[in-house]
Amino acid sequence: MKLVIQIPCLNEEKTLPETMKGIPGNIDGIDSVEVLVIDDGSSDGTSRAAKENGVTRVIRFNKTVGLARAFKAGIEEALRMGADIIVNTDADNQYDGACIRDLVKPIMGKKADIVIGNREILKGMKHGITKSVLQSFGSCIVSKLAGIKINDATSGFRAFSRESALCLNISTDFSYTLESIIQAGEKGLVVSEVPVKTNRSMRKSRLFRNNLHYIKRSVGTLVKVYVAYEGFRIFLASGTVLFLSGVAFVFRYLYFYAFNLNPNGHIQSLIMASILITVGILIMVLGLLAELICSTRRVVDDILTKIKTGSDGKRPFNNI
Repeated sequence: MKLVIQIPCLNEEKTLPETMKGIPGNIDGIDSVEVLVIDDGSSDGTSRAAKENGVTRVIRFNKTVGLARAFKAGIEEALRMGADIIVNTDADNQYDGACIRDLVKPIMGKKADIVIGNREILKGMKHGITKSVLQSFGSCIVSKLAGIKINDATSGFRAFSRESALCLNISTDFSYTLESIIQAGEKGLVVSEVPVKTNRSMRKSRLFRNNLHYIKRSVGTLVKVYVAYEGFRIFLASGTVLFLSGVAFVFRYLYFYAFNLNPNGHIQSLIMASILITVGILIMVLGLLAELICSTRRVVDDILTKIKTGSDGKRPFNNI
């Protein structure tokens, strides 16, 4: 059984060597452990540092494409390398590499398809009160949308079985963490968590500028991904609420008309009813169109999975 540990990097020349020191070379039940670095167009010596510190393979983008695309490229390359299990970790040494053993155990035991390293963010408020509360609240929302109980949805410390990695098709350009969980829920994959240790931060996060930026990008990602898979449910519910509100205004007008309570003075109820009913019907029609698009998306996902299973495809980066 082969384990490939992938590390997306952007200007991590200083932190990558420390991250590599914590990665275990041997794990019970694993025949070989290989490390893959995805250099996201770094302007420093990240690729050189990777090779000097024993990385098995380095792939490099000529320009920065973002964490989500770097993660996706890493998953595809790890599959080409013959990985049975893929672990994703950060290059800033945030996660304790020794916990990789805990991440892969549920997959080796056939108890999970994806395992997320739970940083227990509310315990001691490790990332600050505001950020910890926001991440915890966001995890609750993601859990509801995906139908999977997750306590740390934004953790990038994760293990994937080969089968689950083949099923995932990341389309966002911000972060893969939220989309992959929603996709896992939609595709019926088993997702579990294990508590993991974290190290002291060696640098500030580069994924977002501040908490407001983080909220904005995360909410946008959640809406985009959820609509892509559950558009019919969203539009149908919204359209139904507007339609029924319009019907309520009709009954309001009929009530005043039936009891001769100045019906001419409530003509605005009919106007509001016509607007709400019309908009509600249009939104429900959009729901039908969204369902067709979602069905097409599912077919495309299946085709992509089959392509990845049987074909290497073209690589948008350089092998080093």
